[in-house]
Amino acid sequence: MNSRFRLAALIPVAIFLVLAGLFFAAIYRGDPSRVPSALIGRYVPEFDLPPVEGIDRPGVSSANFGKGVPVIVNVWASWCVPCRDEMPLLIELGRVSRAPLFGLNYKDDPVAARRFLTELGNPFARIGKDAKGRAAIDWGVYGVPETYIVDGNGRIALKHVGPLTPEAIADEILPALKAARLSSGD
Repeated sequence: MNSRFRLAALIPVAIFLVLAGLFFAAIYRGDPSRVPSALIGRYVPEFDLPPVEGIDRPGVSSANFGKGVPVIVNVWASWCVPCRDEMPLLIELGRVSRAPLFGLNYKDDPVAARRFLTELGNPFARIGKDAKGRAAIDWGVYGVPETYIVDGNGRIALKHVGPLTPEAIADEILPALKAARLSSGD
């Protein structure tokens, strides 16, 4: 009877250990910034975002894409700590890439967004206010920040989840931008 009790007590522990092992394997299995996107190779979704009040930049819509020039799109918010950390890299990326940089301001307060850009700099040629997050859902955004490369034909060429790093810019963003330029004849 005593050995039966021990066996019964070990079964839940064994199940827990197996599940914990599967959980940790799933977490550490790959690069979380490489989240697959069903939108890669597809045209940008239909959307029309007004400008953020008080920021001297026009809004963003699907009509702004597919004009023969690749575009970098960054989804950001003032309340997002990684967005704050990546802003100097976005400013530099805008400078070295010579590509327009569009911002989708996600579920943010316009006053906070203005303060954020005044303090850290504004690399965006256009900034759309996505107050309800609907456009972000259509883009397949998992969370902010996220960065996309859209080719000159208006097709999404790359999705980078999470904050940009110098390595991500060198290894993913700039090569994808170069390929987007080649595919659209820019």
